[in-house]
Amino acid sequence: MNDSTGPRSASQRDLPVVGAPRPERADARRNRLRVLEAADKLFTAHGVRNVSLDAIAAEAGVGKGTVFRRFGDRAGLAVALLDEREQELQGKILSGPPPLGPGAPALDRVVAFLDAYLDLLERHVELFMDSENASDGARYRIGSYHLWHRHLSHLIETTRTDLDADYTAHVLLAPLAADLHHALRTQGFELGRMKSGLRAVATNLLSV
Repeated sequence: MNDSTGPRSASQRDLPVVGAPRPERADARRNRLRVLEAADKLFTAHGVRNVSLDAIAAEAGVGKGTVFRRFGDRAGLAVALLDEREQELQGKILSGPPPLGPGAPALDRVVAFLDAYLDLLERHVELFMDSENASDGARYRIGSYHLWHRHLSHLIETTRTDLDADYTAHVLLAPLAADLHHALRTQGFELGRMKSGLRAVATNLLSV
């Protein structure tokens, strides 16, 4: 059930990078991060559709033109914010501390990923819904889905060689669909309940 021996297995090195950032000046990066943090705060408090670029610029302490030139519009800013958060999660998977990062047993890493993704989904479910429903089947075409699937399938292979790792990874990702998360929250399911239920599913599937 142990994960790969080295800090970065071949499978981990081959993980596609979510939204690889372009080189940028230090001041440009500071402004970008300030805008994204402001957008994160206001989107979470008021909902994506209820926040204007003017409000985000004011919260970030930059001019509206800075926001417009960098992100184009509110939709572009929302995409950039989601991309930034997914990059952060990928960084923790590749080089963060265990159990999310390397060095923990495979099952522990699977559970840690599911917990971390649910936290991300809980905070940004509206952004995820927009991204996953942009067109029919969009969820399964975006690069981040392929990244999470590859990560899980690698971990499954190391702990249960008798399972179809590719299929089982899809099974574990299915409850992480944004539409389902939103529907369950509206039905009164708390985040802790969803985490507990998904941990039980993963543990029952992957325990030797």
